[in-house]
Amino acid sequence: MTSSADGDRVEIREFIIHGVTLDGQTFRPSDWAERLCGVMSQFGADGRMRYSPYVQPTTAEGVRCVVVDERLREIEPLAYNFLLSFARDNELQVRDGRTAPGDQ
Repeated sequence: MTSSADGDRVEIREFIIHGVTLDGQTFRPSDWAERLCGVMSQFGADGRMRYSPYVQPTTAEGVRCVVVDERLREIEPLAYNFLLSFARDNELQVRDGRTAPGDQ
């Protein structure tokens, strides 16, 4: 759960793209998650690349993954659909991530 700019609580929902194919094979190359997140990154004022707060590489149970904040769907639908298409086209496992309810 996080706060929006106006102080309201916002519900956070995520899904995770796992670096394992539907038939159980490890997805290659090994840095695929960083590459995919790099597509969604930007350069900060200091000239360093910063991953989007909505698309983050991580490791879960020894497997490279990408965590996608579902708020990306509203902010940038094309980017959201690109990530889903990437997972589908590469036959990667997609699972629900964390859900943090906001204050209603």
